[in-house]
Amino acid sequence: MTKEQLEVATFAGGCFWCMVEPFESQQGIKTVVSGYTGGHVENPTYEQVCSHTTGHTEAVQITFDPTIFSYEQLLTAYWQQTDPTDAMGQFADRGDSYRPAIFFHSPEQQAAAEASKQALQESRRFSKDIVTEILPAVAFYPAEDYHQAFYKKNPVHYERSHEGSGRAGFIRENWEG
Repeated sequence: MTKEQLEVATFAGGCFWCMVEPFESQQGIKTVVSGYTGGHVENPTYEQVCSHTTGHTEAVQITFDPTIFSYEQLLTAYWQQTDPTDAMGQFADRGDSYRPAIFFHSPEQQAAAEASKQALQESRRFSKDIVTEILPAVAFYPAEDYHQAFYKKNPVHYERSHEGSGRAGFIRENWEG
């Protein structure tokens, strides 16, 4: 596999700790990096992003082989990890640094994301509107090392956060039934 055949996708869906494992476990995913994007501060720290003064949101950047796992499949996996009706954060994590967003890297990704969002809206799975933003990708800054693959490094804390935030229950209630 040459580098030219790989693509990049960037998704924000609340706490980035909970956005890695669902993608990393899929065939065709090469890397999933937790980081920050969408803001006006270069190389922000976690503390700066948490201050809600940088404009950044926590996100994951995924490098993938589209011949094995397509962008459309990534979108499906993304929706199933989020509450797409909540623009003010995700689950227990509140504020703009936790807002849901799809950051597209090409016109094809933009079109696919918009079509996917429209299909979800039309499905009436949710009684509220789908408010996840679809935005052009901008600079992405990897988070500090201790945030990378957090679910592997700190499985007990990760599970407690995944359950305690309300994310796991929301997924069970809205996506697994």
